[in-house]
Amino acid sequence: MNDASGPTAHDSVAIERLVAARERILQQLSQVIVGQHQVIEELLISLFCRGHCLLEGVPGLAKTLMISTLSRTLNLSFSRIQFTPDLMPADITGTEIIEEDRATGSRGYRFLQGPLFANVILADEINRTPPKTQAALLEAMQERHVTVGRVRHKLPDPFFVLATQNPIEQEGTYPLPEAQQDRFMFKVFVKYPSFQEEFEIARRTTVLASDTVEPVLEAQDILELQRLVRGVPISDHLIRYTLSLVRQTRVREPGTPDFVENLLSWGAGPRAVQYLILGAKARALLHGRSCVSCEDLQVLAKPVLRHRLVLSFTAESEGVTADEVIDRILAVTPTREDELTRDARFQKIFAS
Repeated sequence: MNDASGPTAHDSVAIERLVAARERILQQLSQVIVGQHQVIEELLISLFCRGHCLLEGVPGLAKTLMISTLSRTLNLSFSRIQFTPDLMPADITGTEIIEEDRATGSRGYRFLQGPLFANVILADEINRTPPKTQAALLEAMQERHVTVGRVRHKLPDPFFVLATQNPIEQEGTYPLPEAQQDRFMFKVFVKYPSFQEEFEIARRTTVLASDTVEPVLEAQDILELQRLVRGVPISDHLIRYTLSLVRQTRVREPGTPDFVENLLSWGAGPRAVQYLILGAKARALLHGRSCVSCEDLQVLAKPVLRHRLVLSFTAESEGVTADEVIDRILAVTPTREDELTRDARFQKIFAS
């Protein structure tokens, strides 16, 4: 698939495989996880875009179970790291030890891999570990390798980090700085289940039951699908629409709405544009479409932007959330190309 010629016959088959795989993944996960369909879809989108996710939710919402089950359905190795205040970088990346060769009596260094050397990493309560250890994880996320003793060790591919944060009990925590949050493609809110979902959870988890799931994809399949996502075409109009959404979050820039100037202290950078477009491409594929629609961009605007916006004192004092600001930006941004290009405010954005 490419922008010039559209999808090939091979890519059309791959799209059909991806849609079928999505249905099978949801079917397998539903045997263990009740509800949380939006969260699961956002995790899959992030995975197929080679991105990472920051999950926020109170304890007991099955975040760990969801991620470990997802790794089993994708036949990927899984590692859970419980972040604590005394966790050091070497505890997650690995360390070199001195080892003696009994045959020759010589000694040398041998690298012992840390828990980061897996396909799917659950970084549990990342805000409870010091910045030095957070930085070691985030470096691995960006570079996809770790350096120990001047030797670079490549991490497995695919490599997918899901970090969780607990929104309560903030005493003694180390909140991720905005620059480090920007490394995550999505910030996903894991919410309480509905009454019917919690009824089903209570019914299932209080009896003898098997939670076996079958693998749906292999690592090589995922790498191929990641390549396919990059080839999904997107029109110039939708790129301009994406830029319009993101650039309106930047205070004191041409075309920024007055309510943004009042409610935000800082906006999203270029990485938000890249992730929003990539996420829309992956969502289109997961829903069986070979090109991006405006709906794809609108649906993913919140998970991409919410952790990249810094609320002003006014917003915090009035209880305004980042999601509410994003809703207002979506509401004032025309979706039709002729309306977008004729609007004087957006002309300022395009000319800036």
